[in-house]
Amino acid sequence: MFRDAALVFGKDLRLELRSRVGLNQVVPFAVLVLVLFAFALDPDSGVLTRATAGLFWVAVLLAALLAVQRAFSVETSDGVADALRLSGLEPAGIFLGKVGSLAVQLIALEVVLGAGVVLFYGADPTGVGLLVVTALVATLGLAAAGAVYGAIAAGLRVRDTLLPLLLLPAVAPVLIGATQAFEAALDGVPGDGWPWAALLGIFALLYLAFGVLMFGPLLEEA
Repeated sequence: MFRDAALVFGKDLRLELRSRVGLNQVVPFAVLVLVLFAFALDPDSGVLTRATAGLFWVAVLLAALLAVQRAFSVETSDGVADALRLSGLEPAGIFLGKVGSLAVQLIALEVVLGAGVVLFYGADPTGVGLLVVTALVATLGLAAAGAVYGAIAAGLRVRDTLLPLLLLPAVAPVLIGATQAFEAALDGVPGDGWPWAALLGIFALLYLAFGVLMFGPLLEEA
C-alpha cells in the first residue's frame, strides 16, 4: 500500500511541477483573495487584524477546492482514472498518494499566504509551534476530505459544480477549528488553541481511515 502511495504521490507531484498550474493559477488566486479582503476591510478599524486567522483559512479553503478539482479533472479527461483502476495498484495506496500530493501543494501555498498575512495584515506570528501543528493537521484533513469527495464527484458531468457543494460543508469543522487555533496563537494564548488542534487531528484521522477503507468502491463508481 505504501509503495503504491509513493508511486501515485510522485506521479501527481511531477504532473503539477510540469504543468505549473498551482504556481501560475492557484497561488495567484489565493494571494488575490487576501489582497481583496485587505481592501474590503478597513485596516484602521482593527477588523482586518481580528479577522486575520479566518481570512487566511478562507483563502486556503478556496485554493484547496481548486487544487482538488485540478487533481481529479486531469485524470478524468485523460483517462488516467481508468488506467489506475486497471493498474493493480492498491486503492488505499492511490488514496494516500493523492492525499500526500494535495497536502504538499497546500503546505507550500500556506507558506506563501502566511507571508502574505504578515505583509498585508501586519500579523505577528507568535505561538509558532501551535501555528505549525495546526497548519499540518488542518492541511491533512483538507487533503483527505478533498480526495474522498473528489473521487465521488469525478465521474459526474456536473463535477465542477457538485464538488464545492459536497466539500465545503464537510470541511467547515476544519475552517472553524483552524481559525480558532490560529486566533489563540496570534493573540499570544496558545494554550487555548491546542484543544482545537487536537480536534483537527481527529477530523484528519477519521477521513484518512474512511478513505483507506472506502476509496476502492468510490474509484469504481467514478
